Amino acid sequence: MALRITLRQMEYVVAVGEEGSIAQAAQRLHVSAPSISTAIGQLEAELGVQLFHRRHAQALVLTPAGHRIMAAARDALRQAERVLVLAADLRSSVSGPLSIGCLSSFSALVLPELRARFERKHPEVEVRQLEDDHAGLMEGLQQGSLDLCLTYDLEVPPGIGFEPLAPIPPYIALPPDHPLVNLPVVTPADLADQPMILLDLPGSTAYFLSAFGPKGVVPQIAARTRDMALARSMVANGFGFLLMNVRPLSELAPDGKPLVYRPLSGGPRALRLGMARLQGMRPTRVTEAFEAHCRALVTPTSIPGIRTD
Repeated sequence: MALRITLRQMEYVVAVGEEGSIAQAAQRLHVSAPSISTAIGQLEAELGVQLFHRRHAQALVLTPAGHRIMAAARDALRQAERVLVLAADLRSSVSGPLSIGCLSSFSALVLPELRARFERKHPEVEVRQLEDDHAGLMEGLQQGSLDLCLTYDLEVPPGIGFEPLAPIPPYIALPPDHPLVNLPVVTPADLADQPMILLDLPGSTAYFLSAFGPKGVVPQIAARTRDMALARSMVANGFGFLLMNVRPLSELAPDGKPLVYRPLSGGPRALRLGMARLQGMRPTRVTEAFEAHCRALVTPTSIPGIRTD
């Protein structure tokens, strides 16, 4: 059932019921008497019950139904005040819930330190995190399940704002005995005949494959995976090279075997790691605090868990 009763109407009912007069209620609320009279008449018509009956001159008396409606209206107004107080608290204090998303390809590197340092600074914040691919993060923002997310500037849909924080250039991960480790810089042409491990995620796949098309090179895809950790371990075990944007601080794959990284020249543009948030939504104080935290820690020269040199 559509709600056609307003808080203003309930406020008028309470004021007239307590004052016993439309004129006195108008003076108390600083509105005109005809406005109150019209609003109460509309409310009575909507509810289908008479709230007041005229006793004499300007005096109005609540009917039995009116007494019950006024009590319910008082409760509703008190609850509305609680909502306003809660909103004010959320705007003014760094406490309460915060839902953050992070791109799965770098969440294990960036998110733990970023979150830990934020929670030490703001212990009253209740953080919920989600790791997902880029498309899933955008959907979370659009559906309102995420306050903001850390991702790349890949296919950001309309209605979502993106604030870049740091450029992330492409790298090639290789096993130590690979012949290309002798090159200081690798080009797509160098990779033409080499087996490739493709990080196969929405948005990322097209980006990585774009390194080859314009150069007339057809990548030799040996395996596909959605798991960055698995991809790095496959490289360390000799299955092929991996094109990636995040270079971990550690030179070891998750299985403990060594990796070698070389910059890719002539490939796709450097991505930008940054924050995405739904446009048109006023951020809470908690969200603003986390955004400021990210700006301080994620910079072109320093990113938690990632090498930037």
